[in-house]
Amino acid sequence: TPHEPLDGAERILIVVGAHLSAERHDRPLAYTLRERMLELFAQRPSGHESDHVIPEVLVCCDLWYLNDESLKHSPAISIGGPGVNALSAYLASRLPSAFVIDDLLMVQFDAEMHTPLACCWGTTPEATARAVDIFLDKYGDGFVKSMWGA
Repeated sequence: TPHEPLDGAERILIVVGAHLSAERHDRPLAYTLRERMLELFAQRPSGHESDHVIPEVLVCCDLWYLNDESLKHSPAISIGGPGVNALSAYLASRLPSAFVIDDLLMVQFDAEMHTPLACCWGTTPEATARAVDIFLDKYGDGFVKSMWGA
């Protein structure tokens, strides 16, 4: 039911900044990413022990994520640069760079983490959108698999 707390593994958070620029540019990207993540889950091969788990993919702002301890146990993808997203600022020195185009965009992701985390951002809204696309194309499957230790 909507009032029952979700186990962290049953939820993925897509986190955007609580900054006007993030609301304008990154939140629409987050909803597009949400739809694409749901497609990845739908394409999972059957026979995996987690087939019965259909994660909820939620978009929220960085203030919610950073101020609610229960959310930190959920896999999360942060969208937007450190200047507009406090989670991206926090992750900047804590996640390895998976893909970088110098002075343009960065995708950070560590599939080995107990709780998968990723961060996608660029120097412009267009570069951030490209970072999200690169994350999905190169690391989306790995992110999904890492949620269940596959």
